[in-house]
Amino acid sequence: QEKSSHLSAALFGEDCEISHDQLYELLKYAALGKCHNATQPSWCRIYHQRHLAGVVVIVLHEMSQLHFYKFYLQFKHLRKLFRHRFTLTPSANFLASLYGEGANLKPQNTAQGLTSTSSQCIPKSSDLQCDPIIRKYGEKKRGLTSYTLTLEEQKKNDYPIKGSPGCKGYIDTECDQQRTDSSPLFGLDCEMCLTAKGNEVTRVSLVDAQGQCLLNELVKPESTVVNYRTRFSGITKKMLLPVKTRLSDIQTRLKKILPHDAVLVGHSLNADLQALEMIHPSVIDTSLLFARNEGRRFKLKFLAKAVLGKEIQCEQKLGHDPAEDARAALELAQFFIEQGPAKVAELNLEMLLTTEKLAEVSQKKAVLQPQGCRVQKQLNEPPHLSKPCFLDCLQVTGQKPLLLGRQEMDSSGLCQSNLSTSNKQILQRALEDVPLSTFSIIQFTLGPEYIASHLLAGLYEKVRSKLTDMLTIYAGPFEESFCLKSVKKEFGKCGPIQSLTVVTETYQPYVCIQYEVLEAAQLAVESLNGAEVAGSCIKVQRPITAGMLDCDVWIKELELDVENEGVIYVAGLKESLTEMDLQEEFSQLKDLETLFLPKDLQSGKHRNCCFLKFQKSQSALDALEVINGWSVKGSKLRSRNALASGHLWRWIWQVNHSNGKQGGNILYEKMEQLSDSEQDLRKKVKKLDHHIKKLYRSLQNNTLCIVLFPGVN
Repeated sequence: QEKSSHLSAALFGEDCEISHDQLYELLKYAALGKCHNATQPSWCRIYHQRHLAGVVVIVLHEMSQLHFYKFYLQFKHLRKLFRHRFTLTPSANFLASLYGEGANLKPQNTAQGLTSTSSQCIPKSSDLQCDPIIRKYGEKKRGLTSYTLTLEEQKKNDYPIKGSPGCKGYIDTECDQQRTDSSPLFGLDCEMCLTAKGNEVTRVSLVDAQGQCLLNELVKPESTVVNYRTRFSGITKKMLLPVKTRLSDIQTRLKKILPHDAVLVGHSLNADLQALEMIHPSVIDTSLLFARNEGRRFKLKFLAKAVLGKEIQCEQKLGHDPAEDARAALELAQFFIEQGPAKVAELNLEMLLTTEKLAEVSQKKAVLQPQGCRVQKQLNEPPHLSKPCFLDCLQVTGQKPLLLGRQEMDSSGLCQSNLSTSNKQILQRALEDVPLSTFSIIQFTLGPEYIASHLLAGLYEKVRSKLTDMLTIYAGPFEESFCLKSVKKEFGKCGPIQSLTVVTETYQPYVCIQYEVLEAAQLAVESLNGAEVAGSCIKVQRPITAGMLDCDVWIKELELDVENEGVIYVAGLKESLTEMDLQEEFSQLKDLETLFLPKDLQSGKHRNCCFLKFQKSQSALDALEVINGWSVKGSKLRSRNALASGHLWRWIWQVNHSNGKQGGNILYEKMEQLSDSEQDLRKKVKKLDHHIKKLYRSLQNNTLCIVLFPGVN
């Protein structure tokens, strides 16, 4: 259910079964969108995906469709909040594909950098046109002046600009000569420490076009150092103690070294120039040169490895080496200029980055797995690239998904089992953490004690019995010599009949009719009770069993169900009528959106009834008045509000074709145990329903929320 209208699903009636792959499609596009090469789902459409505030998947462990219908009345809030419902085809590993074991993808190192064994890594020429590098620069090679930042680009990316208010007191390099494609390139990089003033330069490196280091100096900051950031800067207190060089000294030296037509190259060079308090008019920024979608940027470490085949910023070293970083940025610019945009685009850097990050996730998981398990796994499994789980895919795109409940994510992003947390504790954490995450999986559980086979079998039998009784009506009394054919014809006008039998145990004969759809049974009760049929004034009623005492409540709730909003049921159609005939007949009805003609799922033949879905509820009510008594090709129509237009229709069909006995007189093994467990279950379901309501109400508008009943097999 989307908290604002962003999801449009075209499934209705018998088409409302979807596969787990289709659900995966929906989640992937909702979470990632086009910027990560995700495509619109094949079976529904999300409008304005960029406006989605987040995606929340609520998993109800140990629960299936069976529980939803057995405790339909208890799921009061769930039914009212969630408009779209779909039957999922069975799948043993869907949850594993969401947050199970990740991929074992290992990128290969080559002389030039990273490549992949997958043919998908070499983009087709048609794909190149969509590459952000090609869109920005075209395919042809150009000189270096084509890649220097314009004044507008410098302003947009926070470069120091001459005359701008924030650059008062900044030193100009005075390199104001006209640039040409043969102007000299210089790589620049600085390391900063955090001082009382902010970020201050503590080390500067400058390299020329041949990679020779022209300047590599430590700098004494003006203010007291608050944080040396040694892990990144490599600077320690001890290193700066003897240093006399100040920022003004470095500014003077840079002005002397740089020729008047110099082009500075760096990775996010704006930060270096801001820290140096210097203005330079001509720059190439490699974080912008290797363009990506949505304003994202590749890290220098990744580009050096993927494009140049060089390892920089190694974890074994203490901090970054600015000379190494300056040289890497310079060589990346030189590679881009020499090879041209088309060759760079062919590297398919996005794919390489995803492959590399998935390999890191997989490696972390392998390290944490007990050694015996790893060995056993290698012996048992054929060597192949396993599909990455969904949360792994999100993490490699820079998102931080939230996983709460039976499985949770630790600080390193790995999935860990957690069986001790209660549903109430999970809810409290979800209320706090979900607003901070763009993708969340919240797992509630009934508990393993509720998946015993005899309990599930008992629940199934009760649901089957209840639905069978709701589909069944008794009519009578009739005269001894009544015409069964005319009774069948009259009751058949309410909808398709599954079976009709004569009850002879009574003083006068009655008939027991079981319909194929709930609406038909209800229509018979409403329109034929007290009517004259086959020469007798008859009473029409449903079976009186313990399970049927709340039948009227069920009917009322089904009528009000959001899934049936704007949907009406029409009976009395001739079976010779085609869907095209009906479309033509009903075309005059205002706001008609969809016509669903139920078919026998075995024979494929359509029934003598249909469902009409309207864009507005009022249009459905207006259509009811028009259709009742309407004649189509000689047959009089009867209609009422829909009760089971969606996936319940399939469930009822399965009930009708199951081998169990009809009626409510069913004996259960361990009846007492089932009754006690059912009472507990009812209470648990009510609490879960309340949890879902609280969680749903806490969500931001434009959040896509999906509740999953994964079942137990």
